[in-house]
Amino acid sequence: MNPDKNPENEPLFLLYDVGRLMRTRADQAARSMGMTRAQWVILLWVEMRPGLSQNELASLVEVEPITVGRLVDRLEARSMIERRNDPKDRRIHRLHLADEAKPTLDKIQAYRTNLNAQFAQILGPEAWAQLRQSLAKIKAQIVDDSALFHKFG
Repeated sequence: MNPDKNPENEPLFLLYDVGRLMRTRADQAARSMGMTRAQWVILLWVEMRPGLSQNELASLVEVEPITVGRLVDRLEARSMIERRNDPKDRRIHRLHLADEAKPTLDKIQAYRTNLNAQFAQILGPEAWAQLRQSLAKIKAQIVDDSALFHKFG
């Protein structure tokens, strides 16, 4: 088969496959810490945006609120996340990191730093910077132009 005609060489296939492989590796790394990748994601979002509600978090990670609730329950049981009452609406709980999350977040950051360093080494710093910039542009365009995806379905 002509390499240019091989679907495995198409950018969309490659993006999907690299993402899948990275998720698999992150799952393995999280399991080595007795956690799940989903729990890592929750911790990272709460670190970046303290005070999120579970519904806001569910929207960001694109899962049902009940799923986020279960993940937060597990993290709360490990003393990594605190639910605090919203001062304006007692039905809402705001999520905040607890001190116990810091060592785990440090390990997650080390994992991310190492992965970024490996990619920079593979591609070279300039190509790695260009790839990050290009992916950010593609993401922004997809977010801005939802009509693009309605043309075919």
